[in-house]
This record gives sequence, C-alpha cells and structure tokens, in this order.
Amino acid sequence: MTESQPIGKKPFNFFKSPYMFLVPALLFYLLFWFMPVMLSLIQSLTTASGNFGFTNFQMMFDDPLFDEALINTLLFAGISIIIQFVLALGLALLINRNFKGSKMFLFIMLIPMALPQSAVGILWNTGLAETGWINSFLETTGVQNLFEFFQWMSSPRIWKNVSGFDALLMIILIDTWTVLPSVMIIMLAGLQNFNNEYKEAAFVFGANKMQAIKDIVIPIIKPSIITALLLRLIAGLQVWLIGVMIFGFNRVPFLLERIVYYTDKVRTATDSYRMAVTYSIFTLLVVLLVAFLFIKFTKTKKWRED
Repeated sequence: MTESQPIGKKPFNFFKSPYMFLVPALLFYLLFWFMPVMLSLIQSLTTASGNFGFTNFQMMFDDPLFDEALINTLLFAGISIIIQFVLALGLALLINRNFKGSKMFLFIMLIPMALPQSAVGILWNTGLAETGWINSFLETTGVQNLFEFFQWMSSPRIWKNVSGFDALLMIILIDTWTVLPSVMIIMLAGLQNFNNEYKEAAFVFGANKMQAIKDIVIPIIKPSIITALLLRLIAGLQVWLIGVMIFGFNRVPFLLERIVYYTDKVRTATDSYRMAVTYSIFTLLVVLLVAFLFIKFTKTKKWRED
C-alpha cells in the first residue's frame, strides 16, 4: 500500500502556482538582457584574431580619454546625487505643506520631467550660445551689469566655450533641472504617508523645525530617499546625451559617451566595434559595483541609526 496523502495538503502544481506569472518576465529578461550581455562579454574577451584574451580591455585602458571619461562619470554621479537630494527634499517638504498655490507650483515643477532628453539638449544648446536666451535674460534683468560691476564677467559669456570642470558642472546643473521633479515626486510620496503626530510630538519635547526634519522626518522616509537616490545614481552613471548635444563628442567624455562615439562616429574603424563592446561591459561593471556599494552602505546598522 502506498502512503496516503496528508489531509488538506495538495500536491504542488507549478502551472497553477503564482510562480507561473514570473515566467514571461523571466523569459523576457533572459532573451533581451542576459543573453545580449553574455554575448557582449564573450566579444569583449575575444581578440581580433579570434583568441581569448584581455587585449580589448588593454586597448580601452589605452584610450586617451578613458581616464577622463571614468572620472567625469563618477564625479557627475556623485555631485549630482548630492545636489538633487538637497533640492528635491527641500521642494518636497515645501509642497507637502499644502500652501495656497502648491498644486500649481507642483505642476510647474513637473514640466521639465515631461521633456525628452533630446528636447532638453536643444533647449539649453540654444540658451548657452553667445546670443542665446541666457545672455538675453541677464542683459534684460540687469544681472549682466551686476556681474561686470563686481568684475565677475567683463562681457556676455559664451557658455559653450567652457571646458574642464566648468563644463562638467554645467551639465550637472542642466541634468538637475531635468530630473529634479522625478526625485522630488518619490520623496513627496514618502512624505504623504508621514504621520504628522510624530513631528508634533517632537515639538512638544522642545525640538525645532530643523531638528524635527533631521531626527524625525528623514529617518521615517528613508526608504523613499534610498529608492530615489539609487535610481538617480544608476542614471547618473549612464549620462551622455546632454553632454554630446551641447559640447559634442570628446569635449566632456563619459563612459557611455565613449560607447556612442565608437558605434556612431568612428564605426568604420578596425577596432571600433570591439572598443564599443568593451566599454559597454566596463560601464555595466561600474554601474553594478557602485549600486552594490550604495545598497551595502545604506543597509548598515550605523547608517540607519545616523
């Protein structure tokens, strides 16, 4: 005789289980992400003669703009995430107060988020010209005369001629104007679920507004903050379009800009494809490493307590 089935316990059926709903997503992930990444990894480790080796990575490291592209990418991600966190949190706290006109203010703040990256590049590209709308605004409002009085600028500046860190900072500011609403919305969603009784209790015990925000509000909405910062950190490591549309290739190099450069500008060169594939794998490794370190850091007990 066979052992009887326990009463009330049915045999597991995969096709009738909730796991079945994960199959389409898993197949999509395997076909359109995992397989292309694995193929790119193999190609990046395949030399021009068809042998296995790290020649492509050595060629990438020898690229004259590799060091600058890596530094610019990391600086962009680090500086932009700090600026966007401070501004987004301040705006979210302001809008969450539901002052008169807060809905209209929120609507205006969301406008940059509705613009595609190409439109943002065109908008600022025209503004940064010598006769663009930025210099026109400075002249009309008299700010240009103020700059000249304090000897900050002797004449209307050609903003597109800046280079080095000034150019990088300009791209950071433009990117912040574009993505700030998305970061603010995530933090505002966390504040919407915040119980104001905690803050009122802090006021009862003698805390001021800054102490209540620092010790009560921010720790409670940390999950929303971590989500927003992680998304912006990953996106910041993949910046390229705004820099290319304003300054062109090679002026302010980024890792992703190098990929586009070798697949678009010099795609007919002998090593262009292998350079682009190798840059792609290296950029992926940088993104995964930075994201892992960020998650690891934000999950530590000390960070949560601080």
